[in-house]
Amino acid sequence: MDKSSFRPIQAQPLTTGQLHSKKPNQIKGNAFSLHLQQAIQEGDNKLTLSKHAKERLIQRDIHISDNRWEQIEQRVNEAKKLGVKDSLVLLDNAALIVSAKNNTVITAMDRQEATTQIFTNINGTIVLE
Repeated sequence: MDKSSFRPIQAQPLTTGQLHSKKPNQIKGNAFSLHLQQAIQEGDNKLTLSKHAKERLIQRDIHISDNRWEQIEQRVNEAKKLGVKDSLVLLDNAALIVSAKNNTVITAMDRQEATTQIFTNINGTIVLE
């Protein structure tokens, strides 16, 4: 058989009814595929920091708690569903420019510095105070 005859197989999620109709070894394989698919989708929602943003957070001594990052991720994902591609995220102590399209924090500044900036190419704003 040549390599051109191979096609990728896409895993399909199982329904409850399908779980009871499958043999045990089929359930394990499909359950694993389902778990992997969910993990990949959840990973797609996680924000990453660009090198530039990491440097700015350190330089400007901006600290954001894990709980706050989760809130930011959730709101960015909501905005993404509404068609927002690039957003300004305003926190009580910081302002972040986030590419919702790439789930990446592009840059960060403290709120005082943000008051002197003009933000362009932004099609959404998220306020979390």
